[in-house]
Amino acid sequence: MSRLTAAALAAFILSSPALAAAPPKADALAEQVKALRAEVQTLKDIEEIRMLKHAYFRGIDSADLDLLRTVMHPDVAVHFIGGGYEWKLAGREQYLEAIGNNFNSEVIAQHNGHHPEIRIVSPTEAEGTWYLHDNFYNLREKLYTTGTAFYHDRYVKVDGKWLLKSTEYKRHYEIVEKLDTLPNITVDYLADHGRKVARHCHGDGLCRDGKDAPVATTPAPALR
Repeated sequence: MSRLTAAALAAFILSSPALAAAPPKADALAEQVKALRAEVQTLKDIEEIRMLKHAYFRGIDSADLDLLRTVMHPDVAVHFIGGGYEWKLAGREQYLEAIGNNFNSEVIAQHNGHHPEIRIVSPTEAEGTWYLHDNFYNLREKLYTTGTAFYHDRYVKVDGKWLLKSTEYKRHYEIVEKLDTLPNITVDYLADHGRKVARHCHGDGLCRDGKDAPVATTPAPALR
């Protein structure tokens, strides 16, 4: 029994007048311990999924493809719908390529996920809803986008580790503004660490319509 489980069990027993007055029989106590262990495991799973999604947002905004690879299932399914884009991607490699193309050296991105609602469906399956708010600057085209959405995620546990199996959203609201001049940018992480591209590919993530075929001129520099 882990220290956490033992401490929780002790607190449970000491806080119960009925148990203190009349200790339960061995079988009943074993069932209580089993139920308590299940509750503790559920809390651990929820916290691990929170950490996974936090790492996801950090990986997105820093274009850290190596980090994102560690939180995605190889067969992850993606479907994002915004005012001027729709991403439908199949598999981790497609999604990583889309992130590399679009979170490039000519954008500034901030994505924050709030108010997680995580539901453990089984020992190896879970669902989550996250409230997204983001700011996105396309410096080449002088466009500023802001808005919200509700992520609807599915997670699976593989070899003891939770992974993102599917993720989707449809914009709750979105505002896109054309900027006359760019803001006074004094620090820009992606300018140094993002991929250098010949064209942007925001419409479908991979420019499969042929209009903006992505051409990476240099890979993203290694993160320091």
